[in-house]
Formats: sequence, structure tokens, C-alpha cells
Amino acid sequence: MIEIIGLGPGGLGQLPVENLERLRQAKNLWLRTGRHPVADDLSSQGVNYQTFDELYQQAGEFDELYHEIVQQLKEMSLKGPITYAVPGHPLIAEKTVKMLFADEQVEIRIYAAMSCIDTIFAAIGIDPVDSGGVAIVDALTLDNAALLPSRSMLLLQTYNRQVCSDLKLTLMDSYPDDTQVCLIKAAGVSGQERISWLPLYQLDRQSWVDHLTSVYVPAVGEEQSCLTPLDPLTEIMSQLRSDNGCPWDKEQNHRSLRRYVIEEAYEVADAIDLGDMNKLCEELGDLLLQVVFHAHIAEENRQFDMNDVIKEIVAKMIRRHPHVFDNIEVHDAGEVIHNWEEIKAKEREGLGDTGIINVPMAMPSLMLAEKVQSQVSRVGFDWDKPQEALKKVTEEVNELLAVIETGNMARIREEMGDMLFAAVNVSRLLKLEPEEVLKEAVGKFIRRFRYMEQEVKQQNVSMRALSLDQLEELWQKSKQEIG
Repeated sequence: MIEIIGLGPGGLGQLPVENLERLRQAKNLWLRTGRHPVADDLSSQGVNYQTFDELYQQAGEFDELYHEIVQQLKEMSLKGPITYAVPGHPLIAEKTVKMLFADEQVEIRIYAAMSCIDTIFAAIGIDPVDSGGVAIVDALTLDNAALLPSRSMLLLQTYNRQVCSDLKLTLMDSYPDDTQVCLIKAAGVSGQERISWLPLYQLDRQSWVDHLTSVYVPAVGEEQSCLTPLDPLTEIMSQLRSDNGCPWDKEQNHRSLRRYVIEEAYEVADAIDLGDMNKLCEELGDLLLQVVFHAHIAEENRQFDMNDVIKEIVAKMIRRHPHVFDNIEVHDAGEVIHNWEEIKAKEREGLGDTGIINVPMAMPSLMLAEKVQSQVSRVGFDWDKPQEALKKVTEEVNELLAVIETGNMARIREEMGDMLFAAVNVSRLLKLEPEEVLKEAVGKFIRRFRYMEQEVKQQNVSMRALSLDQLEELWQKSKQEIG
């Protein structure tokens, strides 16, 4: 049997009477740490106890320390009853207690006490309910993914300036540097309590920080937050689609919005090509709006919502990256791609789709052709060399020339498509993206033609007035000047 007793946040005045009596009567009393106000009070009353403070010096990591404490407690409990005392409430921010609780072979009994959380809120005059809720977080495990600036946060375990420094850097990724935060030391402990409101950038500059220190970070307005969650955007979409919302937005459906998804994706691609990061940020927002728009329409139809979209992609990324989230080993990017395609194939099999070709027909045609060719190549249906594929292009050109003579537009259309499909194959085998190659060629043509326009303008003549030979001469000149 292990009795686990909460020591409360401060001195004996905040310790429940029953807990104090159990501590006095304990035959084998262990404190997780002697660095607590109650420890000195117990000593002054002649209560004998031992601590695990020595392990703090020996352990390299907290997990290692906690496992060692739990192991020693379990071994001692086999020889007789143990009383284990921890700061605050045993079930709040006490890893060792959670570990003991999880072990079905250990019999434990909890004696509750006030936690530091109660005294902190009392000290700074905050009602966690009226303030819209407060996230209570271990500062040692905080990361950007857990941050929600629109909600207040109480950070425990800020026991030295190094922890405060790491915490400051993490918070400054998501909060303005001058955000007012509250540093609280020994809340509710007579003669030791200290409270200081200060800008975030000064968080690690206070010499008085110790093991009884916590940090309170109030919520900031969404317009101030650097790490903006999706909630405001989904709320705006709800308002736009409401009875009193925007007439245009209320009329839209998946089909009517289809073109805008494509347009916004191209706007993103254009910003990337321009290397304009401000524009890229803006265009990614426009594209995200389309995602939220479609998710909201689906939610209205009780099909899925934005949370489902996020859950699905998170699950997919974990499933398709076993080399990161599981024990699968890979040696290079090629193996990653191979595994990715195998996992996708298994997913399709689970849906009853066992075909080799699996592509969205709405893709741009050059990308679609390349995708289909890549998929069938995995089963050996492919040319060995680009030179062989180039012969196929010549063959398709000749067939196109032949059907042009007939004037049969249906056959001309078909052969034109075959020729383009064959040309894409050559590009793919040369490891060139046909979409990019053609785009570069179009860009080059535009630059040359604009050069021709400028030359004609300087001659004060109309381009329409020039003969084909004159235009060809200008074209050749543009090739020399522009490249």
C-alpha cells in the first residue's frame, strides 16, 4: 500500500488536517522533494521523512528521474506501507502519481489537497471560468502545436531562468513580444509570495524565479496573434452563409466553387514562381478560404466538417510516413516514394479499387498524361529510353499529317491528342515536367514577341502591315537578343 498525500501549495496553514495527521503518523514517509514550505514545517514539528532530492542530481532527464522514483516506491511498498507526499494536489501535474495510478499491481490511496492552481488564481484575481477558460500546461512540454493565443494559459514547472528562456522563445513565435504576462512565485505562501506583470521579452530576466514559480499568459485578441487558428475563419464563413449573411456566399455550392479552387491554386503557384513571399502568404489564405468554404457546405449537408478534414489528413500523413511515426527504416527519398505508393495502393484496395491507373480526371491535361504514364510504367509498360519514345512522336506526327489531308476533324482531333500524349512521354523519360517545360517555352515566346512589338513601335509602323518575311526577320532578331 502506498498512501499518496498532497502537501498543498504552501505552509501548514493550507494543508488539510487529515493530511497533516497522516504525515505525523507515517512510519515510512517519503517526500518527492524537500524543496517545499511544508517540509521545513514538518521538520520543526519533529516529523521524520526522507526525500528523493538526491535523484534529481543523478538523473539526466525528468522521465528517467520519475521512473526511478516510482520503481523505488514500488520496491519499498513490497516490504510494508509507504507514505509518499507530493507538492500541491497529487493528481495535478504529478507525473510519478500518474505512473503509480497506471500500475494495476500497486495499491494506492489518495489524500487530496489544494493545488497551486487555486492559490495562483486567487493571488492574481482571475476567475478561470469567467475569463473564457484557462489552459493549464506543463511548461516543460509546451510546443507551438499546443498554443492557442485566444485562450488564457497557466504554465507550471517554470522553476528556473533557463526554463523561462525556452518558454519565452516558444511563446514569442505566437504572441507579440510585448504581451503582458504574469510571473507568480509562491502564491499563497506567507512572506514568500511575489507577483510581477512584465512584457514577454523580459520573462527570463528575473533573478528570483525558483521551483515555486508559474507563469500566467492572458488571452490576446485574434488580430494580435501570430499563430491564428482556423476558428475565426470558420466563424466568418458561418456568418457569411447565415440568413443575414452575404447573398453571393449563400448561393454557392461545391460545383459553383470548383473554378475558384483551381484559380486560387494557380495564384499560389504564380506567387511561388515570382518568389514573392508576401503574395504567397496572401494567396495561401485565399486557397485556405476555399477549403473552409467547401467544408462548411458539407457541414450544412451533414456530410463532414472542417475538423473531419483535418483529422483525415493527419491520419493519412501518419499512415503514409511509417518511417517517421513507426519503426520502418528507409535509406533515401526513393524508398519513401516507393513506400508511399504501396501504401496508397493498399488504401485503394481497401476501397475496392485494384486498378493500376488512379488519377483525378480534373487535373490539367499535361499533368494528367504524365501521371497516367508514370503509373503504368511501374508495371513495366514503358519505353526504356527517351529516344525510343521520340520515335513514337515522329510516328504520331506522320499520322496527324495524313489525317489532316482527309479533313476528318474527329480523326484530326484524335491524332492531335495522340501526338501530344507521346510528347509528354518523352518529357517524362527525360525527367522533365511537361507542364513546366511548356510554361517556360510559352514564357520565352512571350518575351520574344514583346521584343518584336517594341521594335515595330520604334519604327512607328503597325505589325499587321508587315509581311510574313519581315515578321520572321524580327523573330530571328528577337531570338538573338532575347535568347
